[in-house]
Amino acid sequence: MSEGATILVADDDEGIRMVVTQALSRAGFDVRTTGNASTLWQWVEEGEGDLVITDVIMPDENGLDLVPKIRRIRPNLRIVVMSAQNTLLTAVKATERGAFEYLPKPFDLAELVSIVKRGLDNRTQSSLSSEHETYEVEEALPLIGRSQAMQEIYRTLARLMPTDLTVMITGESGTGKELVARALHDYGKRKSMPFVAVNMAAIPRELIESELFGHEKGSFTGAVNRNVGRFEQANGGTLFLDEIGDMPMEAQTRLLRVLQEGEYTSVGGRTAIKADTRVIAATHHDLKRLIRRGLFREDLFFRLNVVPIRLPALRDRVEDIPELVRHFLARAANNGLPWKIIEPEAIELFKDHPWPGNVRELENLVQRLAALYSEEVIGAEIIRTELNDGTTQSESPASASGGLADAVDGHLRTYFNAHDGSLPTAGLYNRILHEVERPLILQTLQATRGNQVKAAEVLGLNRNTLRKKIRELRIPIIKGAG
Repeated sequence: MSEGATILVADDDEGIRMVVTQALSRAGFDVRTTGNASTLWQWVEEGEGDLVITDVIMPDENGLDLVPKIRRIRPNLRIVVMSAQNTLLTAVKATERGAFEYLPKPFDLAELVSIVKRGLDNRTQSSLSSEHETYEVEEALPLIGRSQAMQEIYRTLARLMPTDLTVMITGESGTGKELVARALHDYGKRKSMPFVAVNMAAIPRELIESELFGHEKGSFTGAVNRNVGRFEQANGGTLFLDEIGDMPMEAQTRLLRVLQEGEYTSVGGRTAIKADTRVIAATHHDLKRLIRRGLFREDLFFRLNVVPIRLPALRDRVEDIPELVRHFLARAANNGLPWKIIEPEAIELFKDHPWPGNVRELENLVQRLAALYSEEVIGAEIIRTELNDGTTQSESPASASGGLADAVDGHLRTYFNAHDGSLPTAGLYNRILHEVERPLILQTLQATRGNQVKAAEVLGLNRNTLRKKIRELRIPIIKGAG
């Protein structure tokens, strides 16, 4: 029984200690509080307490560093970590180091009481193996945002990091589904092995089976050599199947066998190949609707949907927009574009925009602002023009090209109005070409993950010409080319 248990609370904020004490006392617990880590450690060493609640930032020691120390001497003592540093890395670190639960501030007191009861009722079970290896993660944020919606995502991801469970990520286009998949891989136990991403919508339907499972020489017309499939490429690592709703039924049947039996055969092959691969799927489609229409296998859905993660649309977490904008501005500057500052009034306009293209649309707009505008400080008028013109990623290619022309037109109007007759005598033509050409090549290289051969094909340039322009425009080399 959990009633009457002693809860040890460490937080340097007296107000937090007071409200936590009141809530837990009303729930029937005995509560001891302290404002520092050393006193908490002393209590734990003396065998006191049935559950620990600790803040991360305290005056004498980081609460995350205390977690593995406590677990070494009292492995069955549950630890709840609280933090106002509400990032994915905080949640991951808390879980990696052996915390029973991570609770971002501000938190709901009823949820805290529920977590405490759950922790006490299951305290005979160790939350993680005592041999669980802890390790530091890079101080780089794969996901951005401190909203409540993102906190729930972080907590879910932190629980999934040590597992091989199949995950289904859903959400509108542009919400960051591949970023979530990469985070699960990069901070999980398969991080040293390959991460292979495949977009089902980008592959001709008749080639998807060969793309995923490979094919043998002579298995069909044009198969002049044996082809290694994505499952084989991802062996030991993670295979991310994006837009799984666009997979044809024949390939669905093959995928189902892999998930059920842990093996597959290549197209035209007869020997079963073992699959040691974690599968993460994603889609913006309503798969249950596709099931009703006979376009998606229900048994495959249940195999993929072991752990569902629903990503929020950007309009549902507008409080994250300022942080996202700062992040994208910094990324643009790191890629060689001019550093920009966006006025607070302009940020408010961002918050009022519906963002049909979600985070991807926001990132594209920020990059465009950095590339096309000479002003160091971007004001509300420029943002209003951009948003009203509808020059966003979510448009069709035809309207997007028109939108780019409108954006350049608006940029030039602003430029001429600002100079008011005191125009430079020469060089404007080349300057505008330079400002457009550099981000065009840079974005193409990013889209092809640094593969200059593919980038040259997309741009319609000779490869040597592309290399020359990369040097002339001082475009940084992008790593990741296969």
